[in-house]
Amino acid sequence: MDTTSDALLTVYYDGACPLCAAEIRTYRRCRGADALAWVDVSRDGPADLGGLSRADARARFHVRDRDGRLASGAAGFFTLWAHLPGWHRLAWIRHVPGVPWLAEVAYRLFLPLRPRIARILGGRTPCDGACGPRSP
Repeated sequence: MDTTSDALLTVYYDGACPLCAAEIRTYRRCRGADALAWVDVSRDGPADLGGLSRADARARFHVRDRDGRLASGAAGFFTLWAHLPGWHRLAWIRHVPGVPWLAEVAYRLFLPLRPRIARILGGRTPCDGACGPRSP
């Protein structure tokens, strides 16, 4: 899907990060992914980020639902999983008390490691540095 206006969910991802790009390729191959809009925020251009700054969009994973609600970090992943039939069973864990909080803590602990992991996995296309940690 090319437009965000008709999408059930808009997924903002950092295509310049090899780790992020590989993960998004996995999701995009899933059944139901064609109903979502996929926006590579690493590219300069006219992409509508709905008020989200490009720097913030690159620093954390974000999704926006059709009603305009923005979710980021672990909550963004739970939302994405809920929209993909092959992953929706995993999304239910967000309803277990304490799990959303623990998942967000784990996500925030992962963020500083992301550039290093991206460099290891990236080979010739390393992370360009924009995927470094930022405050949420």
